[in-house]
Amino acid sequence: MKNSSGKKTIEHKGIVQKNNNESVNVLIISESACSGCHAESMCSMANSKEKNVEVKGCFNVKEGDQVTVTLEQSAGYRALLLGYLIPLLLVLAILIIMLATGAGELASGILAIASLLPYYLILYLLREKINEKFIFSIKA
Repeated sequence: MKNSSGKKTIEHKGIVQKNNNESVNVLIISESACSGCHAESMCSMANSKEKNVEVKGCFNVKEGDQVTVTLEQSAGYRALLLGYLIPLLLVLAILIIMLATGAGELASGILAIASLLPYYLILYLLREKINEKFIFSIKA
């Protein structure tokens, strides 16, 4: 979807849980692609997850209203980069370097996986700064 400024957006329908002067909390229920299947109740593949999103700003909505939460698609790509691609490249790089220097497979594997601890710790410590880059909006 494109918003009024012409940028592509990611949209999810949700229900307003709380609204105050500074932000709106929206409950989003993401369902798997097979949620409409007639065999969903018998299938272990079907699932749904609830996510609570805080949208900063003052919006003219009240509790229980159904809204659409939007996020620029570029922010979604940024999330994929930080959460999946960089950690994968980090693990692979350390694994290859360790194996090339003659370290054993077990030690290389453990060190490669352990390298994720400082990476995710850094992400955690920078969460406020990173959170500023992800700007959600509401379409009523």
